[in-house]
Amino acid sequence: MTPNLILAPSLMCADLVNLESAVHQLEQLGFHTFHIDIIDGQFAPSMPLGLDTVARLRAITDADFDIHLMSVHNEFFIPELLKIGVQNITFHWESSLHVEHYLNLIHSQGVQAGIALNPATPVSVLNYVLDHIEKVTIMLINPGFAQDAAETRIPYALSKIQEMAQLIQQHHLTTQLQVDGRVSLDFIPQLIAAGANNLVLGNTGLFLKGKTLAESQQLLVQTITPALQHQEA
Repeated sequence: MTPNLILAPSLMCADLVNLESAVHQLEQLGFHTFHIDIIDGQFAPSMPLGLDTVARLRAITDADFDIHLMSVHNEFFIPELLKIGVQNITFHWESSLHVEHYLNLIHSQGVQAGIALNPATPVSVLNYVLDHIEKVTIMLINPGFAQDAAETRIPYALSKIQEMAQLIQQHHLTTQLQVDGRVSLDFIPQLIAAGANNLVLGNTGLFLKGKTLAESQQLLVQTITPALQHQEA
């Protein structure tokens, strides 16, 4: 849809009763990457999509699967996801004692690896591994609480994104900078200006209440186009 920005619909926010139909609709609208949350219920209080669901989705679409793994059992989930055939696995720094081991395991299968940071985790923890990953995910809310209306976006979101973007630039890397959680239409221009180039689209960015996916996608394009033009000016 946009050459300089990755837009990744979060499938946990789609119509889960008609998920196959939703996936095909998203493909028809030009989305080529799907963000899929795998949550074990222990790292975060939610369990939206399971491994069997991801495997069945793999059989119906050639889109890239961007896996966001929120688990305390990475040793189990990473090999299982690699068997399914995904394009990126992002795990959390906070649940990982053996970060380099997981990165090597993922890369050994030709899959891109990413690391996600909870809101209060400083970006400096990535200093030694930043050049070993393809993506950083900055959580703008606490993981697993997306359906809680009281869970608001962290007030230091933009400053943290800017800090991460500067760190990537200092390392002379092209690492994707993904933002996840309350990525709303009204906030997207500020996220792009801060340095985000990969947006996870949920209930406030694409799956808008009272709107069809086509209507929501049009609003998204109207939001993103001037933001990118302003950035390139």
